[in-house]
Amino acid sequence: MEGIHNSCQADKSEIDMERQMSKFKIQNSNEKGIALVMVLLLSVMALAIMAALIYMLTAGTQISGAQKRYKTALEAGIGGSDIIYQVIAARIDNPDTLENDFNFLSNIDVPTSQACLKNKLLLATGSWASCAADATTMTIDPTDNATYDMMFDIGAETPYRVYAKIVDTIPGNSGGDVGLTKGGALESAGAQVVSKPFFYTIEINAETRDNPVERAKLSILYEY
Repeated sequence: MEGIHNSCQADKSEIDMERQMSKFKIQNSNEKGIALVMVLLLSVMALAIMAALIYMLTAGTQISGAQKRYKTALEAGIGGSDIIYQVIAARIDNPDTLENDFNFLSNIDVPTSQACLKNKLLLATGSWASCAADATTMTIDPTDNATYDMMFDIGAETPYRVYAKIVDTIPGNSGGDVGLTKGGALESAGAQVVSKPFFYTIEINAETRDNPVERAKLSILYEY
């Protein structure tokens, strides 16, 4: 009887040991599974962070490049505005000799008729009898020469094309610089005419000639 009892106890001990080993294996397997999931999650997070950093660096470079191109186009537009000012000055300073002659625009493409341009330079907006009805619209379409008054290229290494349009004129009595009158002295006799400047509202569109996507637009109120 003692032998049988001892054998039963031994079998029970072995069964208990096997159960404990099975529990340990299951627990160890569960821990390995959790560890694998954690590693995968951390890997995904690391990849997401790296992708975000790469995107930020790439986007920053693209934005910097776009800003640089815009500033260059803006400078081209400002340079083009100086040429427009010279056109206005030439027309106002010599209204008689340039009555029917726009030779000073020889390097500038002027799709607008000379009569319309003359109206825009000398007359109030409501008196532009020689211009089309859309002459006052602010839109400039480089593909439609009816939407701008003049076009010219500036720059050597990177040519920029500048389109300009006068959309509003408030006439005055200002003309060329005639220097001091009356010898520069104040006299009681001979009242002087009060100078009244011309005001021009000018729209300018400047863009790279080979890549029209790079562009800048300006709206200018010019007092002459």
